[in-house]
Amino acid sequence: MTDAAGEAPCPLTPHVPLRRVEIVVNPKSGGVGANAAADVDRIMRRFACQARIVEAEPAQVQKALEDALAAKPDLLVVLAGDGTARAAASMAGPDGPLIAPLPGGTMNLLPKALYDTADWREALERALREGAVRPVSGGVVDDRPFYVAAVLGSPALWAPAREAVRLGKPKLAWLYARRAARHAFSGRVRFRLDDHELHRSTAVAFLSPVVSKAMDAPVGLEAAVLNPADAAEAFRLAARALFSDWRADPSVETRTVQQARAWARTRIPAILDGEPVQLENEVEVRFVPVAFRALAPAPGPDPDKGSA
Repeated sequence: MTDAAGEAPCPLTPHVPLRRVEIVVNPKSGGVGANAAADVDRIMRRFACQARIVEAEPAQVQKALEDALAAKPDLLVVLAGDGTARAAASMAGPDGPLIAPLPGGTMNLLPKALYDTADWREALERALREGAVRPVSGGVVDDRPFYVAAVLGSPALWAPAREAVRLGKPKLAWLYARRAARHAFSGRVRFRLDDHELHRSTAVAFLSPVVSKAMDAPVGLEAAVLNPADAAEAFRLAARALFSDWRADPSVETRTVQQARAWARTRIPAILDGEPVQLENEVEVRFVPVAFRALAPAPGPDPDKGSA
């Protein structure tokens, strides 16, 4: 038996009922494309559920998410940038519908952590075929959520240069890189992890349990203290995406924490789940045991977790 397009129907995941699905697509996001909504529709027609697809320009995305959540679906699928995925998860919270944040952004940290792929079509099909309810831990920096990693301090200044390289703008990347190098050591971040002593460093980062290689259970955030000795080391950390494997880097120390505070003389540059932001000069970081619920395949065993 095949559908109208000549493709065999696909069985929905047996792990959770999916009757009504809301889908928000931002075609202007870097990893999406003008034909994405049609491709989503073609995929959804192969699964036995009621799906509504909304194409939203960047200025309309917030309203589209609000409308989608107001419809009280079983699942909200988001195909847009990193910031939109984070916003949808935050708006749904632990008591809202399941969220499937597909990789449609620049760094796609959250989608890659959940689906282990940068191909949004593969991620969508895997979620619909194999997905189960997956509680996702995370953190907040003041009122700003993150679900993968937060980096506070001067290494975050390299994010615009990296983005310019991705967009094929070498001159702009060079200008951003020069600015990052010039300001990399102009200020340190002071911070306190839980109730421990006060520290100073170039930067401090926090990994959620969804990507941490040091935790087998969601018991806190993995705090990583970054102490690059010079601009070359800072560039190395940035080139490794700042949070690929902290413990493998000789300039990084880690520990598990529930909360932290950070101070600086000026506003603190930061990256939250791949999105560059400017924070106030004093912030609080807190662990959130269940931030939202994703529809994603159960994670497989990680042979590197818990290793030295």
